[in-house]
Amino acid sequence: MQEDLISPVKMELDIQCEEMSPSRWAELLSTMKSCKTIRLDDCNLSSSNCEDLSSIINTNPSLTELNLNNNELGDAGIEHLCKGLLMPSCSLQKLWLQNCNLTSASCETLSSVLSAQPSLTELHVGDNKLGTAGVKVLCQGMMNPNCKLQKLQLEYCELTADIVEALNAALQSKPTLKELSLSNNTLGDTAVKQLCQGLVEASCNLELLHLENCGITSDSCREISAVLSNKSSLIDLSVGDNKIGDSGLVLLCQGLMHPNCKIQKLWLWDCDLTSDSCKDLSRLISTKETLTEISLIDNNLRDSGMEMLCEALKDPKCKLQELWIRECGLTTACCKAVSSAFSVNKSLKVLHMGENKLGDAGVELMCEGLLHPNCNIQSLWLGNCDLTAACCATLTTIMTNKQCLTELDLSYNPLGDEGIRKICEGLRNPGCGVQQLILYDIYWSSEVDDELRALEESNPEVKIIS
Repeated sequence: MQEDLISPVKMELDIQCEEMSPSRWAELLSTMKSCKTIRLDDCNLSSSNCEDLSSIINTNPSLTELNLNNNELGDAGIEHLCKGLLMPSCSLQKLWLQNCNLTSASCETLSSVLSAQPSLTELHVGDNKLGTAGVKVLCQGMMNPNCKLQKLQLEYCELTADIVEALNAALQSKPTLKELSLSNNTLGDTAVKQLCQGLVEASCNLELLHLENCGITSDSCREISAVLSNKSSLIDLSVGDNKIGDSGLVLLCQGLMHPNCKIQKLWLWDCDLTSDSCKDLSRLISTKETLTEISLIDNNLRDSGMEMLCEALKDPKCKLQELWIRECGLTTACCKAVSSAFSVNKSLKVLHMGENKLGDAGVELMCEGLLHPNCNIQSLWLGNCDLTAACCATLTTIMTNKQCLTELDLSYNPLGDEGIRKICEGLRNPGCGVQQLILYDIYWSSEVDDELRALEESNPEVKIIS
């Protein structure tokens, strides 16, 4: 048995992307008999393997988590698996079956498991063609008093607006449900409005709601806002990849700014927002002290919008830790404001600024703020920002003087041998705290490649990803 596959303390079996020969499978089966967690992600498993796994579920009462994502199990495999899941000895709590070639035919069996197994608290069945008819059957299982489900993940399940009535009925009967993910299903505004009305009325203390790419426009935002103002339990909302626009954001902010709202994580990527939204976003960032993470990726905020956000970052009440602002039409012109925010804000730990035309001059401008004692940045992403070797001496200064900086992404920038060598100098410095350096799609010579490999060997704590 390979040492890195199993943790003897926690008894976790974790294997990814491995073809299973009969002898290898037989070897692993003996290991599985005592595991608490089994992860066999993308291991070319089929329905025949599910018979063995069913037996493991039945005979190993310590098994609480099973992850079989990205295997061609099919409906037949799930039928085998559920025989073990339905046994009284089963103690499984978390089941992951994403992208396992399941159809609506599997939902009857899984519904039986939901009805019969109070131990099961998480079901992840995204990226399967369950369809509306199949998930309606799952909802019937959820409504059984025995079902104690807390997390339900249904992304990419080919759901339509017709699913909402069944979902709302399940939500009404399931006070235990804390996380619901419906992203990448063609629900549309009417269905999302109905869902939100159901969530407001439901007794569940929902903490996470993901509705990315669900065909939402500004028409749904008043109802989503009502969920935010009525459910103080909701701390994670994602409505990315929906065309809500500036007018939709105004409505969302009414709920986000409500005293009842305790939002912590807000994802608004690719929502057709412009700099006009940044006044409301700035007010949110500067006054909502629970908000720790916001993603505004792929919105045309431009420099004027970023400057407003930077003013909000300087507010003493701002507690934001992660800001994702990739591909937002930014240039060198906003970098002085970013530097000023760095010099004041003590909470920001992660900044994603990739795919903006910051240039070498932008890095020079940000350097002063990054080096300020107030700045506690840990992860800085500057991929595809039009950087060259000319700014690498500045980057090296930041790396060697800012020990809290542990992750740096410089991918897709033409740094060349000269730039990479300067970065290597920074990594060799004892004052450098960078543990992960990301350098995708950068050309360097074989000599520099040898230097990078030697650097990794001499400093095992440093991981260079390219």
